[in-house]
Amino acid sequence: MASEHGHSDGGPDEELVRLQKVIAAAGLASRREAEEMIVAGRVEVNGHTVTQLGTRVDPVRDVVRVDGSRIPPQRHHVYLALNKPSGVLSTLDDPEGRPTLKDYLPRKAGRLFHVGRLDVDTEGLIIMTNDGDFAQRLSHPSFEIDKVYMVEASGVMDNSAMRRLAKGVTLEDGFIHPDKVKLVSRTSNKTLVEITLHSGRNRVVRRMMDALGFPAVRLARLRVGPIRLGNLPSGQTRELTSTEIGALYDRAGL
Repeated sequence: MASEHGHSDGGPDEELVRLQKVIAAAGLASRREAEEMIVAGRVEVNGHTVTQLGTRVDPVRDVVRVDGSRIPPQRHHVYLALNKPSGVLSTLDDPEGRPTLKDYLPRKAGRLFHVGRLDVDTEGLIIMTNDGDFAQRLSHPSFEIDKVYMVEASGVMDNSAMRRLAKGVTLEDGFIHPDKVKLVSRTSNKTLVEITLHSGRNRVVRRMMDALGFPAVRLARLRVGPIRLGNLPSGQTRELTSTEIGALYDRAGL
């Protein structure tokens, strides 16, 4: 971050940008509104509140927050949320010609990486980006972030079965304990359950339900960390907001 004299620890002065311009470029406010935010003490740079309008920052290295929400570094990358339909492989190419994620991505987006996977029969939220470092970091086991799934289970799960699920299940590759289990509804032959967990193990939700004797007939991922699927239609994409990308950067320790 630069001082009011325009000097920085992060690089030469020509790399520095006025703080209000960085905020405006993130789409949070006009430059004039950004100046008002700075003067009001609503902006932090590298953990310090900044109120001087002459402040310049390195938009790549400095961590800028407005009202506590991080502004992601200025990079020319694509970050998309995709509502993956059932029957689609979590890959970009398939030699057998089966449907893949590529079939649902905007052509102008170029080659993208997927953050994590969903098995072919599971639908819902998957994050796509051309920021390879970001994708690798978020997918790494040490940064397992919480994910929320909606399970339509075959059979009626009584309170005893719900308690067993909440306490955790022993699978062939070890014990798995959900962070949270919520009963959504029951009918005469099926149960809707919302499950929150951190594990990135393969088909883990389906295997949990199989082990309990209530196999998942439909499974959808509703949330990945701070990113929610919301009302995004099946097979459609949307760009992540600046606030969402900033929150993911925080989760990934970037």
